[in-house]
Amino acid sequence: MRALRAAREAGVVVTILTGRLLAGTRTAAQALGLTGPMGCSDGAHIVDAVTESALLHRTMVGPLASQLQQHFIRSALPTFLFLGDTVVHDGSGERYLDYFRTWSPQLEQAVSVHAHQAWSDQTGVTGVIAVGDEARIREISEAIRAELAGQAQVLSFPLGPSGSWGLITRAFDVSKGTALKFIADHSQVAMRDTVAIGDWLNDLPMFEVAGRSYAMGQAPEEVQRAVTAVLPETSESGGGIARVVREVFGISS
Repeated sequence: MRALRAAREAGVVVTILTGRLLAGTRTAAQALGLTGPMGCSDGAHIVDAVTESALLHRTMVGPLASQLQQHFIRSALPTFLFLGDTVVHDGSGERYLDYFRTWSPQLEQAVSVHAHQAWSDQTGVTGVIAVGDEARIREISEAIRAELAGQAQVLSFPLGPSGSWGLITRAFDVSKGTALKFIADHSQVAMRDTVAIGDWLNDLPMFEVAGRSYAMGQAPEEVQRAVTAVLPETSESGGGIARVVREVFGISS
């Protein structure tokens, strides 16, 4: 936090690109004193950190939303809808709520997520997550990719030490990479001058376009192979971001 504040005071443009929804990003943005755009929902929702107005909000709507709805109905798995700032769940997802509170503290319980009106609303759905065992998640992920290639993107991943797996689907044409390009252009920063730090699979599109990229020490091997350098620090030890700010920008905190 001190390193990022020092970077801002020295004139470096600092932002957050995260898979979390706006409500799950707000506290960090306020603590850092961010004043420009930041990317939430893996780039599907870019908002002004001060006014929280949407600069871009890419949702899945119409026939695409209806096709996805049918996939998730057939899955019969606990399913969660990301609607702007809110995570919608039903009774089948109760035991996962502590995990989803890290994405957004704004939770809404529905009678049935699979029958929720958001699937047919004109505002659309920002993202959808299903939770289950690895084999079932991979099966559903492949089915969605096969039918909706070029319309929706799917990422499957383990849910920490629980043994469960999740899949998340969003609009095809947004990512942390597209968000970084949007924010760099908005801030009049050349892409070659951007620096990205991350630790997970959803950071890969950001690393592909950033001028320099750094993976935290705990990042999976696939992520570590995609960056300019791997940091010795982990999320537990701390200090990785401070190292990058010091070595790249010559700013000490």
